[in-house]
Amino acid sequence: MLTRMILAARMFPVAAALAISGAAIDVAAAQSEGSKSFFDGFDRFDRARWYVSDGWANGEWQNCTWSSRQLKLADGQLTLAFEDRPYKDRDYSCAEVQTHQRFGHGIYEARMRTGAGSGLNAAFFTYIGPADNQPHDEIDFEVLTRDTSQVSLNTYVAGAPRHGTEIAVPGGTEDDFVDYAFIWEEDRIRWYVDGELVHEATGADTLPSHPQKIFFSLWGSDTLTDWMGPFENPGRVEMAVDWVAFTELGEDCHFPESIACDLE
Repeated sequence: MLTRMILAARMFPVAAALAISGAAIDVAAAQSEGSKSFFDGFDRFDRARWYVSDGWANGEWQNCTWSSRQLKLADGQLTLAFEDRPYKDRDYSCAEVQTHQRFGHGIYEARMRTGAGSGLNAAFFTYIGPADNQPHDEIDFEVLTRDTSQVSLNTYVAGAPRHGTEIAVPGGTEDDFVDYAFIWEEDRIRWYVDGELVHEATGADTLPSHPQKIFFSLWGSDTLTDWMGPFENPGRVEMAVDWVAFTELGEDCHFPESIACDLE
């Protein structure tokens, strides 16, 4: 797996416009104190929970600019798009959302579907780093959409990649929705695909240890060809997120699809 420092340079502007079409947008009240557990089915867009990246890029390797116009909320799904549409100083525009809040040990879950295209990355992950005055820690599900038959799993600890592997996804990631989950404990991380345990990493000294934000992103690169494949202009590619959830360790499951419902 390519050793990279992509997210270590992640910027965090103080504001970004939110331009989501296709559904009414409500402003939710801030989360109450206590449990951080939540389930978001994207029946509305919760501005108190989600920050929309807009008007910037992570680095020179990224050939697109984050654009709020590449987000759409409709029919209970959040869609992120990569499009052949110049924005700012890049030839393409793309989409990313991230939580305002940071989360620690717990169960992270999402149901998503990707498109296909060489040179693109569709990801569900957690991250914290220098932009937040923290070390670069990260836990990943990344679909390199040149090959939608598999998903890449990875962690970063203080900027160093660890525990990377590729896992086959039966039926692929583009024809139907796939459930992705990981359970982050102090001395263990377990990754699940459609409810099946597919990978495990152990050892507290080799795992992320800092609370992180939850991200979804779809972006492209002209230069990271060894990792993402040669970039081929797809016109437009989308990834759709049906729902996302976080459950604190020790809490009962909050929704029927949660892997927490099947844990002892």
